[in-house]
Amino acid sequence: MSAVFNFTFVPWFRSVAPYIHTHRGKTFVVGIAGEAIAAGKLQSIAQDLALIQAMGVKIVLVHGFRPQVNEQLRAKGHAAKFSHGMRITDSVALDCAQEAAGQLRYEIEAAFSQGLPNTPMAGATVRVISGNFITARPIGIVDGVDFQHSGSVRKVDVAGILRTLDMGAMVLLSPFGFSPTGEAFNLAMEEVATSVATALQADKLVFLTEVPGIRIKPTEPESEDNPIDTELPLAAAEQLLAQLPAPLQPTDSGFYLQHCVKACKAGVERSHILPFSLDGALLLEIYVHDGVGTMVIDEKLESVREASVDDVGGILQLIEPFEKDGTLVKRSRTEIERDVQLYTVIEHDGVIFACAALYPYPEAKTAEMAALTVSPQSQGQGDGEKVLKRIEHRARAAGLTSIFVLTTRTMHWFIKRGFQVVDPEWLPEARKRKYNWDRRSQVLVKKLA
Repeated sequence: MSAVFNFTFVPWFRSVAPYIHTHRGKTFVVGIAGEAIAAGKLQSIAQDLALIQAMGVKIVLVHGFRPQVNEQLRAKGHAAKFSHGMRITDSVALDCAQEAAGQLRYEIEAAFSQGLPNTPMAGATVRVISGNFITARPIGIVDGVDFQHSGSVRKVDVAGILRTLDMGAMVLLSPFGFSPTGEAFNLAMEEVATSVATALQADKLVFLTEVPGIRIKPTEPESEDNPIDTELPLAAAEQLLAQLPAPLQPTDSGFYLQHCVKACKAGVERSHILPFSLDGALLLEIYVHDGVGTMVIDEKLESVREASVDDVGGILQLIEPFEKDGTLVKRSRTEIERDVQLYTVIEHDGVIFACAALYPYPEAKTAEMAALTVSPQSQGQGDGEKVLKRIEHRARAAGLTSIFVLTTRTMHWFIKRGFQVVDPEWLPEARKRKYNWDRRSQVLVKKLA
């Protein structure tokens, strides 16, 4: 095995390990648009879901079938009818929906049953269980339009789904529900997934869709300066949704966003919109720091806080590469354990992505900010400024009037943020005695208003 492969694989595997631990035992509801299956993505999606389940995640899979039903209708010479963004399901459309659902469930179960050697499914044993877990009611007549056999979710059999998940099986739901009298209703995949995620209080609701995510300014043309929002706080998502026209088509910006907002408001911690066109989108979203789609959350995931002794290992892992290349002065585990209460960290899903320490010199009413470090994975996203602001807040709370840094390589970053270069003679006497004149670090000071 090549040394280059080892060099890249080992750090990568270590970097995803915290997410494997974090998500173990969690429940994800995954909604797959029928367009993904029509585009031939089922095999790769099934492989990724099997891998995610193998790492301890409980999965409820809800499939859509919009294009498949439309294809059945065309084959029968019957026009597809929609109103208010919903399908009008007459008796012919209901037959087509049942045929499409049966075919898709067969294809999905077959995809999870593969186990050929030298494939991602080798050795996988994925039990897929479907059932009448959804009770439905008719939509009825809206603005004079009779939706006939189209329905909405009345109730989710939470106990039944949980029992199935606890057996180690994956739950597969078609967008169908049944009334207490046994009548079948055609449902929207997005509503089923949202209702199930809410009823289960799932840890994630994930939509694999035709759209890449939510753009920051959807009215402007796409460019490198106008990417998707990888993280939308719930309040910002609600505000954006209020500005958008009523979504009618799956490709409308608010179509999936409205369901993500609804789920988060009802207690689902995180809702995601991912493009099925990107191979491995599920893995990239779940096991990589910033993901590849849009995530709606009830509050900022990143926690800026003071460090505890449990963070020592994460701090060491973060600063070690920068100590090796000479950017930072080397600190031992003993030093960090001794001073850990002086550190501020940014933690995301159990991983430390930024840190800095504040060493006070009360007699001079100043303090040194040391070991300011931001992970290469999140550089350029403002984590350094978040830590700086928290350090400044801590310094002010301690009655200090300035903070200073010593740096050999990042002087311009600090100057942009209000620091000024001073002579090393400015340093407090206690710090001046420890100044390494051979290193010739620049001393920069920021006065605190």
